[in-house]
Amino acid sequence: MNYIMFFQLLGGLGLFVYGMKLMGDGLQKAAGEKLKKILEVLTSNRIFAVLVGAGVTAIIQSSSATTVMTVGFVNAGLMNLFQAAGIIMGANIGTTMTAQLIAFKLSDIAPLVLAIGAAMVLFGKKKKTRDIGDIVLGFGILFVGMEIMKTSMEPLGEMESFKNLVITLGKHPILGVLVGLCMTATVQSSSATIGILMALAGTNAITLDAALPILFGDNMGTCVTALLASIGTTKNAKRASLIHLTFNGIGTIVFMLLLNVVLKIIPMLGGDIQRQIANTHTLFNIANVLIQVPFIPLLVKFVNKLVPGEDKVDNVHHLEYLDKRLLETPSIACGQLVKEIVRMGKISSRNLDNSMEAFFTGNEQLISSVLEQENLINFLQRGITDYMVLLANTDLSQNQSQLVSSLFHVVSDIERIGDHAKNITELAELKINDSVIFSEKGLEDAREIYTVSSEAVNYSIAALENFDYNKAKQVIEVESKIDKLEEKFRNEHFTRLNNRECNTAGSAIFIDLVTNLERVGDHSTNIALMVLDRK
Repeated sequence: MNYIMFFQLLGGLGLFVYGMKLMGDGLQKAAGEKLKKILEVLTSNRIFAVLVGAGVTAIIQSSSATTVMTVGFVNAGLMNLFQAAGIIMGANIGTTMTAQLIAFKLSDIAPLVLAIGAAMVLFGKKKKTRDIGDIVLGFGILFVGMEIMKTSMEPLGEMESFKNLVITLGKHPILGVLVGLCMTATVQSSSATIGILMALAGTNAITLDAALPILFGDNMGTCVTALLASIGTTKNAKRASLIHLTFNGIGTIVFMLLLNVVLKIIPMLGGDIQRQIANTHTLFNIANVLIQVPFIPLLVKFVNKLVPGEDKVDNVHHLEYLDKRLLETPSIACGQLVKEIVRMGKISSRNLDNSMEAFFTGNEQLISSVLEQENLINFLQRGITDYMVLLANTDLSQNQSQLVSSLFHVVSDIERIGDHAKNITELAELKINDSVIFSEKGLEDAREIYTVSSEAVNYSIAALENFDYNKAKQVIEVESKIDKLEEKFRNEHFTRLNNRECNTAGSAIFIDLVTNLERVGDHSTNIALMVLDRK
């Protein structure tokens, strides 16, 4: 009988966690760009950061995922510890939504919810409808899993050994905290272990005085996920995970000291034992935030003492905006991907400017600089492409999937712009080594087509950065001008060559230069067309 009960518990837990994930993924896809914007408007205001953390966690249904994502942001240098502390605190409030949902005991209508969700997923023609269907289906699966867990644990209430364990936990609250901590550290989800606790309470097999220390331990155990995520990260990311541990640790100590007071207050709020556990979970996290928000600077100071020193980071060859931890939230990862590609684009644009400056001035230091930056561009292309492959295999919305597919081509175009900049430095070297003298008209033409090509690159990167359709249209107009200039300058150049106004060595260099700049315009146009296609 015991092994059947154990298998039922595992099956119910599996359905519960899967339902929670399905619901969270559906909410995240439905939120889409809104989720990205919520985090982008983040300021140093600690109250706002708490609200953002709570909101994002309510959407993705996992405080662990929000905390891991925050560690990723800090690791990428996109968020400071003050902002991270606020988000982590808010995440703890957001995660209480799951327990409150469970306490409504909607198991009776779960089959109907499942039927509606399945119909939307199977027969929905629009991707948006199927995403909402995932939310509904996940909601139903969550309650079915909850009911199975509750049924599996009903025999526990009759077992003398379990009754004695409950009495022991009631007498030794610290032991209860350790049980909760170990359970969550193993399952890696406080919502799941709190779900088990509430299912157990629903059979009247456990008392409130034994349940609450386990609940506080569950909140402690969720810190393990963030601590594991911080392995191999920067010191600041490690500090962010320690803020999570310190925050929950202080809260657990405070509530354990006030346990008798809490046990008197919670029943006064009404409801059965499941509702009381849910209310305690919410009270614990809201009170914890209210107590500790004013002391965020002290928390930051404390973790800086725990993890002293600064990181020795390669300031050049690294991905500035991308972190694999962000793949947990694809909408955020997509936004960061665009930022990294824009960074690569700006480096390629700068390289084009430096290569042309080297061509006009003969500055050999600039040639060396361009070659170094070309190595960085190639590194970024490989790193970004690898990241896009991983992102493409996550659960993306249709819009996000189309964006990632388009960006594969954009990265290739930006890398080719970098290649053309490198080609121009090779032409500059030939010009220096062979002491080639250009006619004034030749230099004037080269400057004119370079100015227009550089303009095309800058407009295309600006268009990509903000998905600015007006800038993208300007690139198309500029590209038309580049094509006309290339044809005109070629014809004029051959006329000068026939009139012996320039030499053959200079002729080959000039033609190659104009060709490279015209192709830079082509690649810029490809980027602009992608932005226009997104409209």
